[in-house]
Amino acid sequence: MKKALLGAMSLLAGLSAVAEARPLTIEDVVSLSRIGSATLSPDGRWLVWDQRETDLKANKGTTDIWRLDMSKPGAGPSKLIADPAVSENSPAFSPDGKWVYFAGKDGVYRVAAGGGVSTQVLKADIGGFKLSPTGDKLLVWADRPVGAKSLTDTKPAHPADAGSGRTYEQLFVRHWDAWADGQRSQLFVLPIVGGKAQGDGTPLVGALVGDTPSKPFGGGSEIAWSPDGKTIYFALREAGRIESLSTNLDIFSVPADGSTAPVNLTADNKATDTSPTVSPDGRWLAWAAMKRPGYESDKLTIMLRDLQTGQVRALTDSWDRSAGSIDWSKDGRSLYVTAQDTGDDPLFRIDIADGKPWRLTGAGTAGTVVPTGKGVIYTLNTLTAPNDFWRIQGRAMPMQLTHVNAAKLDGIDWPTIEHFSFKGAKGDTVWAYALKPAGTPEGAKVPMAFLIHGGPQGSFGNGWSYRWNPALWTGHGYGAVMVDFHGSTGYGQAFTDAINQDWGGKPLEDLKAGFKAATTKFAWLDGTKACAAGGSYGGYMINWIAGNWPDGFKCLVNHDGVFDARAMAYETEELWFDEWEHGGPYFEKAAEYEKWNPVNHVADWKAPILIIHGEKDFRIPYTQGLAAFTAAQRREIPSRLLMFPDENHWVLKPKNSIQWYHEVLGWMDHWTK
Repeated sequence: MKKALLGAMSLLAGLSAVAEARPLTIEDVVSLSRIGSATLSPDGRWLVWDQRETDLKANKGTTDIWRLDMSKPGAGPSKLIADPAVSENSPAFSPDGKWVYFAGKDGVYRVAAGGGVSTQVLKADIGGFKLSPTGDKLLVWADRPVGAKSLTDTKPAHPADAGSGRTYEQLFVRHWDAWADGQRSQLFVLPIVGGKAQGDGTPLVGALVGDTPSKPFGGGSEIAWSPDGKTIYFALREAGRIESLSTNLDIFSVPADGSTAPVNLTADNKATDTSPTVSPDGRWLAWAAMKRPGYESDKLTIMLRDLQTGQVRALTDSWDRSAGSIDWSKDGRSLYVTAQDTGDDPLFRIDIADGKPWRLTGAGTAGTVVPTGKGVIYTLNTLTAPNDFWRIQGRAMPMQLTHVNAAKLDGIDWPTIEHFSFKGAKGDTVWAYALKPAGTPEGAKVPMAFLIHGGPQGSFGNGWSYRWNPALWTGHGYGAVMVDFHGSTGYGQAFTDAINQDWGGKPLEDLKAGFKAATTKFAWLDGTKACAAGGSYGGYMINWIAGNWPDGFKCLVNHDGVFDARAMAYETEELWFDEWEHGGPYFEKAAEYEKWNPVNHVADWKAPILIIHGEKDFRIPYTQGLAAFTAAQRREIPSRLLMFPDENHWVLKPKNSIQWYHEVLGWMDHWTK
């Protein structure tokens, strides 16, 4: 009894030393360290990764290279290389484990695995690199003029004495947040001798016109070396006459010495082929493929090509989930794959013999997968925890390896989370999350933040976000509700497809049903004091709600949302998206666009609305936000416009992110509190 009492007193003393409980704020989120890409030394001892820190004064992030000694249980991370004036990223071990290569200012560097002073391997303006498995060659990708003969071929796209005007004869004219300038992301290989890249770089893309990696979101996962360092596989969408209508990425193979032109391995498939990766023994090429041309959210099935015979088979054709990332196990018998699954984004192991998926992780979102000799290392985050590294070995339970943000988040009072379902449109089961603010008194009610995800083929699932983070609403006293309506991902392809040509139909039914289900199930939610907020498609839905559910909310928040479907059809850059969603181009399918066009319902608007947009947004151009604000002003509806001159479809700069949340929460407070 005495020992138990002493133990209890000791526990209370320990708890008193913990930081006082407090809610999560946007200032907390902006300050957090962010894990990036990772690599493991050949002997399995060192886990090395890049990690971003926020420089709020400079209004940007900088990255350093960190490492963890896996041979010492309980060891803590330490910096391997950190120059406060430079961002170091994308670490890669040399095959002998002696060196860590990384990207830095003006090129590629390396540092001894044990630490020390880094030396420059290649000086050039590049987008990224991959070291060959043999360690004697460096593959880089860089924006260069179409048909560049080497890395040094950087002639300007326009004559120096010409005017400032740009001329175009085909789309893309602009993409995501940049105007086309005649440059394409292309591949070059350089030999490495004595730790230095030699020559000007052998071009590999040849006569192909396109970007590899693809833009705007492609990266190193679209490029792979063969284990013998003789062949490179890459994904590329050939520009063609109207690139903006094509989702036809193909997988090409090319000799690393550039001796022959690239060969298209997936020419028969007119839809997306991406994420090539080669088995450790060099026999199998795995990649992810869609079936329907023009549809960017079709199911990604894992394909296998026998590189000896050329035979191809669909490994996961019967699995109704879409592969997010693909990595080979060290023994080459299975693949580690991430895929969204009913609100989570777990890690699966898939045997190449039968294609059966085995779920390895529980709740949360897995990523940054690094296979090991005994299992796999990966990152995991949830709605209440940013990324940390975890490890699975054999049949052992997952083990957390790092606690990167433990000190910064010490004392945070996290919300209570419940994953619930209800009957939505067509009687289908629809899933949602409800987050209850910490410290909500028994019997009390809190105002509601009804958050609507974008995509629309997306999900507000169980994962951490540095942009739309529901814990920031709960930290401010709101109950957060997030519904994965028809069109959401992770529930099977048919559910994802259900939004096609039905933007304002089933999704709105689901949102209304979800609102009712949440306020009925959770007595602590005050449905009479609710604001709805959404971005991208979610912003569209806010505009649609304004005219089709006008009495549902005390206020609305529209971030980068479509206001006029007709203008959107001719202003957006990736035409395949809009035309797939509405069944064709506007001039052929005007009725489909107008059926779900928010501009046609402005006469019914009445809820106060905050409209946010980025001037560099070419996906949903800022004129859409300006027009929505004009509509609200002319209707004499309380409204506010927040326009970021230096942001695209997303808000990425730290100070802008802080301003965004203060504006949004301040707006909601004004109308609910």
